[in-house]
Amino acid sequence: MRYLAESFALTALRRGRPVEQFLGPAGSPELAGIRYVEVRPVRTRYDIFLHALQDIGHETFVDLVEFPPLDPDEDEEDFGRLLATCADPLGALTAAEQATGALRGRWVNAGVVQDEYLDWVKAGRPADSSPDGLPWPVVPPSR
Repeated sequence: MRYLAESFALTALRRGRPVEQFLGPAGSPELAGIRYVEVRPVRTRYDIFLHALQDIGHETFVDLVEFPPLDPDEDEEDFGRLLATCADPLGALTAAEQATGALRGRWVNAGVVQDEYLDWVKAGRPADSSPDGLPWPVVPPSR
């Protein structure tokens, strides 16, 4: 089972393990990219990062941490953009979902997001939906 039930995602976070979610394509035709969101436990808080990367992978290269940032001006030392910080894991999942359009039933353990990316690559990089037919999350408008 790839996707974590809510209780398992919360348990992973409480144990100090990040959870992630592949959000699909990003960028432009001139500079294709991908996005994924990560909820990362850090001591007594949970940080939410949005990763926007250049889509340079293929079926034998899916190590997303090796992909350059989509924004070439972004400092590689600051991998991902910090969206929010929360004091509890449920609040962190909720905040991540509200900020990125992520879905509660689509969280995976750290590193499994690469498998999600590989499935998308093998499916021909569909722009409108994930390989299993669900539409890509829509980033909610800023408030």
